Amino acid sequence: MDKNLQEEQFTGIIKFTPPLYKQRYQFIKDLVGKYKPKKVADLGCADCTLLWMLKFCSCIEVLAGLDICASVMKEKMHRLSPLPGDYLQPAERSLTVTLHHGSVAHKDPCMLGFDLVTCIELIEHLEQSDLRKFPEVVFGFMAPSIVVISTPNSEFNPLLPGVTLFRHPDHKFEWNRAQFQSWALETARRYDYSVEFTGVGHPPTGMENVGFCTQIGVFVRKYLQTGVSAESEKPTEAVYKTVFKAVYPSLKDEKYLQNAVVSEVIFTAQIIKQSLPDRLMSEHEEYNDDPTERKSKFQHSMNCFSEDLGKLVVEKSMEPFVNGNVVYIPLTTIFSFPKVNRLCGTFEKLCKLIAGKVTLSSDGSAVMFNTEHENEENLITGFSYKVQLK
Repeated sequence: MDKNLQEEQFTGIIKFTPPLYKQRYQFIKDLVGKYKPKKVADLGCADCTLLWMLKFCSCIEVLAGLDICASVMKEKMHRLSPLPGDYLQPAERSLTVTLHHGSVAHKDPCMLGFDLVTCIELIEHLEQSDLRKFPEVVFGFMAPSIVVISTPNSEFNPLLPGVTLFRHPDHKFEWNRAQFQSWALETARRYDYSVEFTGVGHPPTGMENVGFCTQIGVFVRKYLQTGVSAESEKPTEAVYKTVFKAVYPSLKDEKYLQNAVVSEVIFTAQIIKQSLPDRLMSEHEEYNDDPTERKSKFQHSMNCFSEDLGKLVVEKSMEPFVNGNVVYIPLTTIFSFPKVNRLCGTFEKLCKLIAGKVTLSSDGSAVMFNTEHENEENLITGFSYKVQLK
C-alpha cells in the first residue's frame, strides 16, 4: 500500500491541512528555495511525487531518484518527462532527471557530487543491517552539502486512531524524539555535520508535549569536501540500475537556442514589417510623394513606434526600408529588442545563429521579406516609386 495513503487513513481524525505528506514535500521545497542547490537526490523516492515538484525549481539542474522498488517508480515516472511546451519554449537552465533502482545500503558513483540529499520517511523502512550501512553511504560516501531525514515521531502515535504498533506495515521501527536525535547527533559527529531538529504536523492544542507528527533532521556539512576520501573509496562498477532518464530541452544547448533565436527574430521582424504599410500609405497621401518630407516624418513615427515596443532608440542606420516588393528590417533594429538581445548576448552571436536560417540581404545586414504574394491589404508595393528610408 502507498505509504502516503496509509498515513492519510491514520491521520484522518486529526486533520492536517495540508495533508502531512504535502507538508513534508513543502518543507523540502522551502529548503531548496533557501539554499538553491543545483543537484538534488531523493533516496526512497517511491512514486516520484517529490521529484516532480522539484523539477519546477529553477535552480535545480540535476535530479536523481533512488528506490528499492522499481515498479513503484515506474507507475508515475512519466510525469518526469518533458512536455510539448518544454520544447516549444525551452528553459534557460539545463535539467536532467534520472531514476535508479537500488538500495541505499550500497554505494554507486552516480550518487556523488550532490548538493542536497533527501530521505523522506525512508529510514524506518530499513532492516537493521541496512540502517547500520546507511550513514556511511549517505554521509561518508555521498557526502552532500545538506541531508534532510524525516521519520515518524512515535510519541505522536497514541493520537492516531488505528495505530497499534507502527503507522505502516513495512516499518521496521519508529523512534521517539530522543532516539532519533541520539542517532542523528552521533551520525553528525562522526561525519563532520551539524544537525538541527524540526518537524511538520503540529499536535492538537494542549498536546504540544508530544512534538511534531513527523520529526525532521537537517544536516549541514561543516567543511568543504576535498574529494580525496570519497574518490579513494569510489566503486569501480555501478551497482544501481537506471530505469529512467530525461534530458530537458535547454537554451544552453545550441540547437534549442538557435531555434528560439530564429523564431524570435522572425517574430520581431514581422511586428516591425506590419507597422510599415499604414504609415507609409498615410505619408504618401499627406506629403504628396515628397521623399524629403516623408523621410523626416518617418523618423518621428519610427521613434514613436520604438517607444511603444520597449522604448527603443532607433538610429538612422537602424531604419527599415522598402525596395519594390522587398521589405528590409536591419538586424541592428531586431537586436535592440530586449528578448532577442537577452537570448543572443552579442550582435555577432545573433548573426551566427541565424546564418542560413533566415533570409538576409546580400550584405547580411537585414532580414528580407518578399511581399509580392501577400494579401492586398498588406501590400506595400502599390507605390509607383521606390521608397528608401535612410
